[in-house]
Amino acid sequence: MPAVQFSKVSLAFGDRDILRDVSLNFSSGMKAALAGANGSGKSTLMKILAGVMQPDSGARALEKGTRISWLPQSGLVHKGRTLEEEALGAFSRCTDILRQMEELDRELASASARRAGQLGEERDRLQYELSASGWERRKGLTEQTLLGLGFAREDFSRQVEEFSGGWQMRIALAKILLEKPDILLLDEPTNYLDLEARRWLEGWLQSFSGGFLVVSHDRFFLDKTVNEVYELSGGKLTRYASCTYSGYEQRRAEENAALLLRYKEQQEEIARQELFIRRFRYKATKAAAVQSRIKQLEKLERIEIPEALKTVRFSFPPAPHCGRIVLTAEGIGKTYASSSVSGGKCVLRGVDFTLEKGEKVVVAGRNGAGKSTLLRILAGVDPDFTGTVVPGAGVRTGWFSQDSAGMLDAGGRENTRILDLLEEEAPSGIVPKLRDMLGAFLFRGDDVFKPLGVLSGGERNRLALLRLLFRPLNLLILDEPTNHLDIHAKDVLLDTLQRFDGSVIFVSHDQGFIEGLATRVLELTAGTGGAPSRVRNFPGSYADYLFRLSREDAAGTAGTSGASGASGAMHPGTAAASPPGTAAGSAPSPDAARTQASGRGLSYQEEKQRRAARRKLEREEERLLASISAEEAQIAQLQQELDQPAVYADREKSRAVQQEIDARRETLAALTASWEEISAQLL
Repeated sequence: MPAVQFSKVSLAFGDRDILRDVSLNFSSGMKAALAGANGSGKSTLMKILAGVMQPDSGARALEKGTRISWLPQSGLVHKGRTLEEEALGAFSRCTDILRQMEELDRELASASARRAGQLGEERDRLQYELSASGWERRKGLTEQTLLGLGFAREDFSRQVEEFSGGWQMRIALAKILLEKPDILLLDEPTNYLDLEARRWLEGWLQSFSGGFLVVSHDRFFLDKTVNEVYELSGGKLTRYASCTYSGYEQRRAEENAALLLRYKEQQEEIARQELFIRRFRYKATKAAAVQSRIKQLEKLERIEIPEALKTVRFSFPPAPHCGRIVLTAEGIGKTYASSSVSGGKCVLRGVDFTLEKGEKVVVAGRNGAGKSTLLRILAGVDPDFTGTVVPGAGVRTGWFSQDSAGMLDAGGRENTRILDLLEEEAPSGIVPKLRDMLGAFLFRGDDVFKPLGVLSGGERNRLALLRLLFRPLNLLILDEPTNHLDIHAKDVLLDTLQRFDGSVIFVSHDQGFIEGLATRVLELTAGTGGAPSRVRNFPGSYADYLFRLSREDAAGTAGTSGASGASGAMHPGTAAASPPGTAAGSAPSPDAARTQASGRGLSYQEEKQRRAARRKLEREEERLLASISAEEAQIAQLQQELDQPAVYADREKSRAVQQEIDARRETLAALTASWEEISAQLL
């Protein structure tokens, strides 16, 4: 069986042991996660497994014929070919196989009977290897993989150097998957993937017959893909077999509880011994006993508490008071200039949205639907749009995106140290906890003394997010806040945001984070052919939203269940692996649509009519929701007017305002009843 083996491998950087006598036998068919704190050496272990780095001592052995493919975290750049040509390059070894088969054919023509038998067996082996590689289906497999990872068909002919760094890593991932090695080593493959691409990769890995070792900070992704976990801590590698990632965390929690108990007992014993030493150090009759205890403490193997066990919990400053309606957006539109599209590329058109106090809303949608663009407009970062955005009374907004880090060292602060900056900005009650909070956001040890000017992009983003949490705000608009955070840091951020008493609008590709935070889902779909962008409101949790979409998909209203989230009709967050031989994300042809419709007992024409009727109901639902939001806003405004002394002191004025409130409440009740009726029909 294809495998790679370690035997007592050790590696040190200076005086720090990264690996200490690590042994490992990793074979094809194993599906494992590699866990450990940031800086524990996970990427280093991957490099040694891949054979691109040599250990200081120990042996690495590879079974004959074993093929290993390794995806690093970043740094890969492709040039000189189109996207499709670059992806097809994953089959380059097949050309070598074909060349070997041609040489065997020439040799067979003049070989003896005995030699011909040997050559025939070798040729059969090569033929099997060629078939298993997918050579004959390489075009379809390449298309399926690229679409599954989020590329559009029109991207296939683009030059690879046109793609940004994140998309370059998607190209590298596509090539590695198409290579179909015996063992895959994936170092944070989900870093640059949106939800749809992550769901597609989950399905691919679940059906992969080889083995893979993956590092990821996405708990949901790991739970779906692995059945064992290796933990690297203190240079030692520990295996947790037959468990999901959550199962591993549960087992570690039990071990950690026992470790903490032993640590507490040891600290109490150390305290007793040190007290004895202090009391009797200078007493001649106790000198021998004191020296004995000093030697015992020197020889004692101290129990160390891992950073991840140091729980950090902090709260926002109290959110300033604001009205019930936090933000109202009407008719939002955005068009980007484009040399390839006449009149520019329209990303948003006719978007209406209302946010109420205390809501935590996730904006969902495919790549290109305009999620980040909408957040930038709502935050006031992008003033070049059509429509209106009206913040409520007393609203104070905080904005975070991957670009926020660029402002860190503005104003000549590049030499300011991280800890000094936060001590200046943090509320006095938080200052004693700063070191713990920085540790939770992966600034540990001497990292807190780094000058701002030397921080990496990931470090800048983490620091910008932490600074945001110190400010007295009542509306947070967050674009991918979990990027560059490990699982422990995500848990700290999630806990903090759950206890935040203000409102949050956010975009994230981490399903576990979304499920833990969102109280409402706003689904955004880009308009086509001049139609407005489609905005659908789903009150409730993200799990409720996914259930609603699964009901729609089952009813045949969201495309076939095998379509990829890349370009097919499936909703965001519900993409699955494409069936074998099906191009992921490809839209069904008219003939296929007729076949699907007839398979459900409806004619093609009846199916079209049913879809049209449903679209009409959805448009009416959106109109009613907009009207409901408008009535609620008017009622809130009238109630504020009623609270003014000039109004409630005047009986006639107060009566007139109250009558208008009552009338609008009746209208609101009628609208709500109509909306509930239509919602029931849509279920």
